[in-house]
Amino acid sequence: MKKMLRKTFWGKILLQAFLVAGILMPSTSTACTSFIVSGRVTKDGRPMIFKNRDTGEQNNVVVVMQGELYRYMGIAAYWDKKAVEIWGGHNEAGFAIINTAAYNLNGCKGKDTDHDGILMRRALEVCRTLADFEHLLDTLPKPRDLNSNFGVLDAEGGCAYYETGDSSFVKFDANDPVQAPDGYLVRTNHGLTGCRDIDSGVERFMAISDFMEEANREGHIECQYLLTHVPRYLTHGLTKQNLYDDLPSDENDVQIVPFIDFIPRYITSSCLLVQGVAKEEQASHTISWTNIGWPCASVAIPLMLESEVSLPSIVQRDETGKSWLCTKSIEQKQKVFSLKRGNTRSYIDLSKLVNASGTGVLQRVEKLEEEVLLRGVKVVEKVRKKKSASENLRDYYQWVDEYVKTHYSQE
Repeated sequence: MKKMLRKTFWGKILLQAFLVAGILMPSTSTACTSFIVSGRVTKDGRPMIFKNRDTGEQNNVVVVMQGELYRYMGIAAYWDKKAVEIWGGHNEAGFAIINTAAYNLNGCKGKDTDHDGILMRRALEVCRTLADFEHLLDTLPKPRDLNSNFGVLDAEGGCAYYETGDSSFVKFDANDPVQAPDGYLVRTNHGLTGCRDIDSGVERFMAISDFMEEANREGHIECQYLLTHVPRYLTHGLTKQNLYDDLPSDENDVQIVPFIDFIPRYITSSCLLVQGVAKEEQASHTISWTNIGWPCASVAIPLMLESEVSLPSIVQRDETGKSWLCTKSIEQKQKVFSLKRGNTRSYIDLSKLVNASGTGVLQRVEKLEEEVLLRGVKVVEKVRKKKSASENLRDYYQWVDEYVKTHYSQE
């Protein structure tokens, strides 16, 4: 295994990939909000990792690829036709990974890096366990050109963050009651072991910390609740302003408000919650609950790796090379960020997002998503009970395509 990783990672193909990414591809690891949860504190014993992705590249797709050792699915930028970079996903061995740019793990200069997506793709190709991922990091030539927090889980119950810089990494284990007394950890855009003078993403770190603390207190550390609430959390971490406190009457009651450093932002392009497996459960039952596009205007769909079943067409590349669902969510987002002059990305018309009449973009998509997830959970349970996985997933994905397209056609 050691020789294989050392030989193949820096083989001709991946070395070319690094060069292409470093020279030709724009950096897409702008900022993100994340959490990881140990299976020791979830009701069903399944660990979770979550990423709300913020990036300048708004158009993303879900891809399924055959790696060197394992088949995997993940999120890629639409222009990355060969999916050289993956921005979160899982493989058939039950290994999953997400990241957030940290910026502060290589000293106080705040250097960004370009290789996170390539590393995550490689990890999905060859890693089965957290130990495999640690070995992968150990065998990379230094400096690694990495400055990020990687959230990882595996089918053996492992769940940890790796604060990773150019020359070293530090593991934070969600299963360790000392490091994670409540069974979960959060990260935004700084590492706890880095140069704290340049902490980034502080407001979102405060917001996700507040949210998870309240969710834990109220018994809501469970998949569907976190999946649907975190990427749409409208309370500011620093000011504690809750946008639901003073709602416009309807979508015509224009109310322009600052929308800066909330968990959802203009540059939020997707969210992903990977739910691992319980003890003695098949690794193939790992699920990527994926919301492709702007999460306040898109729906989350449970996606599983099944060799005989294609994913819903709306999350994959269409004839334009983009995801149909992602494109539609961006169209809806423009209604919310309605200003045409000035700093248009920092202000929203709140009435178009949420209002007292329940007709905002977010409120309408939540109603749509409710049925998508209700049916999705039933299908997932059938698959877990080994009841016709291929048939049930195929029927569900086909229904999702038709149901979601019908909804957006009426917008």
